[in-house]
Amino acid sequence: MRSLPDADPGVPDLRSPLRYLWWNARRQAPALLAGIGYAILWWLVQALMPYVLGKGIEAVTAKDTDALLTWAAVLFGLGLVQAFSGIMRHRMAVYNWLAAAYRTVQLTSRHAARLGATLPKRLSTGEVVSVGNSDIAHIGSSMDILLRATGSVVAIVTVTVILISTSLPLGLLVLFGVPLMAVAVGPLLKPLHRRQARQRELTGDLSTRAADIVGGLRVLRGIGGEQVFATRYREESQRVRHAGVRVARVESVLEGAQILLPGLLIAIVTGVGASFAVAGQIPTGQLVAFYLYAVFLIGPMRTLTEAADKLTKGHVAAGRVIRILAIEPEIKGGKGGSGGGVLRDSYSGVTVQPGVLTAVAASSPEDAVAIADRLGRYADGDVTFGPADLSSLPLDEIRRRILVAHNGDRLFTGRLRDELDVRPQNGAAPGDEGRVKEALHVACAEDIVEALPDGLDTWVAEAGREFSGGQQQRLRLARALLADPEVLILVEPTSAVDAHSEARIAQRLAESRVGRTTLVCTTSPLVLDRTDHVVYVEDGRVLAEGTHRQLLDSSPAYAATVTRGEG
Repeated sequence: MRSLPDADPGVPDLRSPLRYLWWNARRQAPALLAGIGYAILWWLVQALMPYVLGKGIEAVTAKDTDALLTWAAVLFGLGLVQAFSGIMRHRMAVYNWLAAAYRTVQLTSRHAARLGATLPKRLSTGEVVSVGNSDIAHIGSSMDILLRATGSVVAIVTVTVILISTSLPLGLLVLFGVPLMAVAVGPLLKPLHRRQARQRELTGDLSTRAADIVGGLRVLRGIGGEQVFATRYREESQRVRHAGVRVARVESVLEGAQILLPGLLIAIVTGVGASFAVAGQIPTGQLVAFYLYAVFLIGPMRTLTEAADKLTKGHVAAGRVIRILAIEPEIKGGKGGSGGGVLRDSYSGVTVQPGVLTAVAASSPEDAVAIADRLGRYADGDVTFGPADLSSLPLDEIRRRILVAHNGDRLFTGRLRDELDVRPQNGAAPGDEGRVKEALHVACAEDIVEALPDGLDTWVAEAGREFSGGQQQRLRLARALLADPEVLILVEPTSAVDAHSEARIAQRLAESRVGRTTLVCTTSPLVLDRTDHVVYVEDGRVLAEGTHRQLLDSSPAYAATVTRGEG
């Protein structure tokens, strides 16, 4: 079994779609050239078979047994070569398809991880989904078709040479008839690609709307808007269906033309050849060979049409892929020395002391999220980490040392144990039972695991959809605690749990993070009362600081925010 591309796919050429496809071809040049060689041999053997059959018929007509046995042996040998070359051509075609497609998957996945929050700001969900669903396959097909297309060109040239050397009129008829048929179906390709592009665009928009509906389903139900959005989705899905029908109409005409036009050529070649045979200008064996050549040429001709279609689709798909690969992250890291210690956001004035459990209570939830994003280097800002500017540190180092856990974070598919314990600690392998149980205890998530059929070994579905919102939140908290970063920033970690669980989580979190830097963005009194220091933010700036109880007495605005005006 051949191995697929290496872990490092390399640095792609993003100057144009054609250059990207050429770079992909060069990356797998040995396999591509081997596949082209097998394809040429496969087509060439088929091109020679009508000639051998014609010679065998002539031997039968002449009653030459030795010649008949010789040509029969040649035909048998060609059959063996065709079987071998066909198997190898197909294997190399599959490998080249997979290599090109998976290399593109590696590049886009790696770059999507590098872009982080930048990607959804620059591209819609539907467009990203469409790239994964169709464009990657088109790029693989553009590599695959090169094998058969190259071999078909060689086959057509070989047949033309044989025909011209045997009968100049018939040879010229085939020589000019083949390109004329290719030109005749060409005008159908442009409207086909235009309609396919429109269908893809509508499908991408529909995917985006579906993601938005699923993401906000509970909110929509709460405000009675579920039916409105369902109606819009139904209308858009009908537009996608109509676009698909329009694509199918052009495809059906194209398929019919690919059968009708070669059929006309076969009829003409056979008719002219038969008149030559009746006139005694060519033997009967050559007439049979001419007919078989005309039939055989349908395959190479259709391959060339298919190649034009797939290469065009591959070119368009490569353009969309390089559009993603060309996006630069909004946030970039530096190359400076390591910082550490006090984490300070100069814009808001929020300061997080090392080893202290700090809370940010903001009058507007958006302000708390913005502060967390700046402190975690997910947004630009004047932030210092000890003596160093946070922007001067390498991004990988920041991600390793400062963890920001939002409620928008997802659970991924896989074993729950592997999903939770994503980073080893002190040489312990991921999945260490004691660490996992401790984190689940702090997050009050033990009951979730106990209810699962296989416990921690249960397979988590896509986005953890088998769990409720509160269960997902507690599991995300456990995952964040298991990562055990130098600085842990939690954004509303208990907003979806009941008050009893929230109180236990607040107490256990304070005990678990003793001596480690922790920032909790919340307005929950149960959590705020367990923190060492509270920073109250209004209009994006620090307005008051102190303990929770001190601020309740000294800051009416803080009291109104955290008690919802009930104090």
